[in-house]
Amino acid sequence: MADTYLTILKCGNGLYKDKGSRFLAFAEPVHSEEEVQQRLACYRKAYHDARHVCYAWMVGAERERFRMSDDGEPSGTAGRPIMGQINSRGLTNVLIVVVRYFGGILLGTGGLIVAYREAASDALDHTAIVQRDVLLTRTLRFPYEEMNRVMRLLKDTDSRIIRQDYEDGACVIECEIKKQHEGRIQADSSL
Repeated sequence: MADTYLTILKCGNGLYKDKGSRFLAFAEPVHSEEEVQQRLACYRKAYHDARHVCYAWMVGAERERFRMSDDGEPSGTAGRPIMGQINSRGLTNVLIVVVRYFGGILLGTGGLIVAYREAASDALDHTAIVQRDVLLTRTLRFPYEEMNRVMRLLKDTDSRIIRQDYEDGACVIECEIKKQHEGRIQADSSL
């Protein structure tokens, strides 16, 4: 697993028009499949009058969880070109939705592929791509006498403390650490 991944900083909108059809594209950062489902429900509600609400999403630093939908368009003409834009830029933790308002003239398979690809690309062009650190949640147990050393280690590795407790004579800290520092923290045998 890599120590970092690429994602988008904020929402970006795009537009593509062809033969009267309008393709409105929206790219936004997401962090979980549940968040994706909530956002998709919002788009379907907001654009209930559109002919198609197609999408592709990818979540996780390993880029292992993803899905795409043609939403009634011919198979492979909408979701796949949208996902192609996510993959071509190496992104994750991103949802791209493309809403189509039909203009009355059929675009054909090739025309649809171009339209969905260009709309998704335009949305991504209107947001910044950023590199993020992969974060891991770890629980550290240590004697109270080691508190200063552990706190210094967490500060030096730019770790975030989630929870602190004192259990069974030991200090317990649940923290979020950057993957690149995992080895340094594990190398300390008392943690």
